[in-house]
Amino acid sequence: MRVLKVVAEGLTTSFRYPHFMHGVQPTFEMPPPATIYGHICSALGEWVSPEGIEFAYHFTYQGKFNDVEHVHVLAPSTGKVRDTQYPKVLEGEVNPFRRTLLFKPRLVLYINRPEWEDAFRSPRYAVVLGRSQDLFTYTSIGVVELVRAKRAYFEHTLAPYQMALQAKQGYVVLMPRFLDYARGRVPTFARYLVLNRRVQTYEFLQFADLSPKSTEFWVDPTTPEVNGAHLGLAFLTFVGEYDDNPLMA
Repeated sequence: MRVLKVVAEGLTTSFRYPHFMHGVQPTFEMPPPATIYGHICSALGEWVSPEGIEFAYHFTYQGKFNDVEHVHVLAPSTGKVRDTQYPKVLEGEVNPFRRTLLFKPRLVLYINRPEWEDAFRSPRYAVVLGRSQDLFTYTSIGVVELVRAKRAYFEHTLAPYQMALQAKQGYVVLMPRFLDYARGRVPTFARYLVLNRRVQTYEFLQFADLSPKSTEFWVDPTTPEVNGAHLGLAFLTFVGEYDDNPLMA
């Protein structure tokens, strides 16, 4: 399978938990699918249909730290601005909060759209991942041919929720899967497995109703070889039925 492979690197990033509003802003350790969709559309310069797009990624960072930021909380007001005759419309206060940031993030993104290579080589908008101030740069862009293999390893990636019953590593998280901008940014959420450590396929196949002899995986043959295996890719989608088991697609 021919896919587009994009490597993006930045200084900081943060993927906000959507249900935290004040006091603290923790970050996901992996970019949510909705963030990946926005990143793709930013490079293309338009909102593209999410139907049929499949993606996988490998995401790492060198450290995590907290920064202090502030927001202006405003409310309607009346009266005059002090020492002037101008009417007062809004008033508020500055609220500090702690935001968790990821230092030196690196994203290796695989998309089943090799025809988008030129768009990523000349992105329409500034390259960011996470917040608008989290600037990134593309350090490598190209098309690679994935191959099928009976062995693979998965690490530093987002995997389908179903894999949680099979793997010995990682944790489950609820993430924004897609924001429907045609309907006022209505969010869709889904559960995923965060694999922040390496797991070999033979480790989790023993917990699944699968035969290691007949099961194959998509791997990137250009990645480092570990114990005779290359990096496996867990392809996910933005819309449609939730991914049954794209590891073995």
